Amino acid sequence: MIWLTAGESHGEALVGIVDGIPAGVEVQTSDLEDALARRRLGYGRGARQKWEADRVRFLGGVRHGHTTGAPVAILIENSEWPKWQIVMNPDPVSAEALQIDAGKGDAREVARNKPLTRPRPGHADLAGMAAYDLDDARPVLERASARETAMRVALGAVAQKVLEQAYGVHTVSHTVALGGEHVPEGAPVPTFADTPALDADPVRCFDAKSSKKMVAAIDAAKKSGDTLGGVVEVIVQGVPLGLAGTHVQARRRLDARLAEALMSIQAIKGVEVGDGFSTADRLGSRAHDEIVLESGHPTRTSNRAGGIEGGMSDGEDLRLRAALKPISTVPRALRTVDIKTGKAATAIHQRSDVCAVAPAAVIAEAMVALTLLQVLLEHTGGFSLKQVQDSVAAYVATLRSRGLA
Repeated sequence: MIWLTAGESHGEALVGIVDGIPAGVEVQTSDLEDALARRRLGYGRGARQKWEADRVRFLGGVRHGHTTGAPVAILIENSEWPKWQIVMNPDPVSAEALQIDAGKGDAREVARNKPLTRPRPGHADLAGMAAYDLDDARPVLERASARETAMRVALGAVAQKVLEQAYGVHTVSHTVALGGEHVPEGAPVPTFADTPALDADPVRCFDAKSSKKMVAAIDAAKKSGDTLGGVVEVIVQGVPLGLAGTHVQARRRLDARLAEALMSIQAIKGVEVGDGFSTADRLGSRAHDEIVLESGHPTRTSNRAGGIEGGMSDGEDLRLRAALKPISTVPRALRTVDIKTGKAATAIHQRSDVCAVAPAAVIAEAMVALTLLQVLLEHTGGFSLKQVQDSVAAYVATLRSRGLA
């Protein structure tokens, strides 16, 4: 299974394609719309989330509510395209056209047409201008923007349907830290069944007291003209022992591939599996998940490893955390250099969020789903849903016959 996305933040649309989805999987446009609506949630989001609707549709690979086995193609239209069709037009436009606003008399409508020569700290602007020999940061920031993750979430929604129907695997995501406020150690951990409650929480936090503190931190940051980051966790339930990943090649290890997937998300600066960094402080005798017999088969007394040992699923829930840096577009303008004039300047500031931790959890969940499905299909194969289900059933039956499940 392979997937890719294309399109710019303020372009006409985002497009995505995923090839290798088995035939017969139930999926509808509404499933993608629901996932994208979850991505727009979260206290501290900017104004763009209020008026930007994700108009999504399948262009191929799905017929009458079921996948066909052909590549699944998805389109997400940009509802703001009329404001941006001059500056983002793929065909040449005249210099005069770039001096015309969108009809509202707003100076920003003209300003957005001008070259962006003051790279923003924390963004891809400066490195992208250097790497691609550009004197305008617009092409860089348009593609580097986290808006691209809307398509990842849409593709991830398809992957989640396959995981559920073919493997009996479910995913859930939540916020465990935001702006220095942390969920207490030992607090209850959500399951897939808790997704509606998480969607309803303003910061996607499962602990009510922590959620209130996080909301207060966002209010304080907004008042002071600043931004916040945090940590999100993705939990995957139902992955059988040994079915995902392998120890035989470094690049095929499950933890390596999931870590890469999470690090590919814009603004993610750290990833841990299971207890991760906390485990580094423990004695070896207290760091590992002991194996005991329960109901006649091996089970674990804990899950510090986060469901992965030796690069393979160990039968416990997968637990992965990703650290999101504070949003780089800071209202309190940061120092930079104007590449055109070579003089000191302040960075441009377009509208932005105060905090995007809650949507980052949804994006992380989508990336875990896409990557895990790739890994599982490599093991089970199958061109149709039934073929995959039969392969999984045969594998689990073998585990049971050996007393391993």
